[in-house]
Amino acid sequence: MTSSVAWRGETVTAADTDLGAEGATDTEEKPARSGPSGEELLVREGDIAGDYLERLLDLLDFDGDIDLDVEAGRAIVSIDGGDDLEKLVGPRGSALEALQELTRLAVQQETGVRSRLMLDIAGWRAERREELRDLGKASAEKVVSTGEKVRLQPMTPFERKVVHDAVAEVEGVHSESEGEDPRRRVVIFPKP
Repeated sequence: MTSSVAWRGETVTAADTDLGAEGATDTEEKPARSGPSGEELLVREGDIAGDYLERLLDLLDFDGDIDLDVEAGRAIVSIDGGDDLEKLVGPRGSALEALQELTRLAVQQETGVRSRLMLDIAGWRAERREELRDLGKASAEKVVSTGEKVRLQPMTPFERKVVHDAVAEVEGVHSESEGEDPRRRVVIFPKP
């Protein structure tokens, strides 16, 4: 089994993490400073999440490469490269959502701050984002042409955000979320 972590272009394998103090990076050995900057906290979140997920992959005996980045004010963690990773996604991403929440809790336990990190496994979330963009635009265009509102199926917060963003790009419509989780959905309305 091989797992490695890539942080902004630098790859560290599981064997590298067993080197001891002289092989450790600054972020692994520094105690948390009070009031780290936003960027420093996000980097730390990514490191903690990467370590947590690497241990999980080892326990499950799954192969995978972990990539860490910071984008749009949140830590982004993706796992790619393993044959069994689809099992960690689950139906409609349900296992992925649960694993993301567990990873956020592990980060919060270490940092004391609620994490907004985003987890993607085997490119599922990236592919789903494209599907949802297309759905949002097509539904918004239908509302423009018919003048009738459209209610979409219930979605996760991630999915709703992608749809709202896609609808915002279409003139003559706006969107709102209605209902309570897990039945919360996007509704697209024509502008008066």
